Amino acid sequence: MTITHVDIYRFSIPMEPFVIATGTINYAQNVFIRVHTNQGIYGVGECSAFPMIVGETQETCITIAKDFAHFWKGKDALDRAARLQEINFYAGNTTIKSAFDMALYDIAAKAENKPLYEYLGGAKRLAETDITIGIGAPGAMAAQAVHWQDKGATILKIKLGKNVMEDLERVTLIRQVVKPAMKIRLDANQGWNFDEALYILQAMKDLNIEFCEQPMRTWYDDKLPDLCRQSPIPIMADESCYNHHDARILIQSQSCHSINIKLAKSGGISEAIKINEVAQQAGVPCMIGGMLESRLASAAFLHFAYATPNVKYFDLDTCMLGHLQDPITGGIMYNGFMVDIPATTGIGADVDEHYLADCDCWSI
Repeated sequence: MTITHVDIYRFSIPMEPFVIATGTINYAQNVFIRVHTNQGIYGVGECSAFPMIVGETQETCITIAKDFAHFWKGKDALDRAARLQEINFYAGNTTIKSAFDMALYDIAAKAENKPLYEYLGGAKRLAETDITIGIGAPGAMAAQAVHWQDKGATILKIKLGKNVMEDLERVTLIRQVVKPAMKIRLDANQGWNFDEALYILQAMKDLNIEFCEQPMRTWYDDKLPDLCRQSPIPIMADESCYNHHDARILIQSQSCHSINIKLAKSGGISEAIKINEVAQQAGVPCMIGGMLESRLASAAFLHFAYATPNVKYFDLDTCMLGHLQDPITGGIMYNGFMVDIPATTGIGADVDEHYLADCDCWSI
């Protein structure tokens, strides 16, 4: 099955402003691709550039995507190992790599007339996403927590990392206004130093916190073992884990209790599988998360999770966080906060043609 050409789209999705420790996001800087073959099957892929975390922008993703398209033109779409070796000639650039990797899996599953999770050896299971509250005034964040609780949410993810004392006030107030059964997860997005992280995690020991993601900048990774030993709240590695080597180092050094897998960090499903294998062998659970992808890429994330029982936590709310447009046909479905994908082959999602008509496009 030969790749004939690749369509690359600037896939910008306007958003309500969303604030995390590393900055404010006003639109999702996404890129959408279609990898076409001579047998009439095409694979779709999407990535969401997050320059404050991964270091790529929408512009760099588009530029590198053009090179990748040239690498693949005329090559076998089903020889995934060879195709990935070609794009891995470029170091880094994991965000755009994830879109190309995703498209190859979509083609392979469609060629076998299977949904992607079945192609990966998995089966459907119940999956409930958390819902994220961005950084704001403590009272406003507490009001959002009550709003989401009234909407049926049972798991909140609270963004922190701007000011440690205000962060403590935020979480304390939220815990006071929600039901005791509400699960609360924290994500500092590298916002604290070691002393701040240790202080606030110990101060919150009685607030029934499920875990805290990435409390410190990655340059403090050498301090993670100490933090894990002293923290009463489990630590989840996010920005500290891009690939399975990172996972191995984190686990062997006892630097985390769980790992957040994101395709934009790993470079796609292929490396995500390796990260999970390392974690599963060590008895370390994983979460599937994302950047600001649409329901298309989020569907691919859920396919991966269906095939990965060691993924215990689901953070698949990205397109619920203020996306002002939804141009996706098919894709992940939300029943309240339960997530699912329709009966399908491949990923089972695409982008509406009318929406794409207004997007910048390059066909290579």
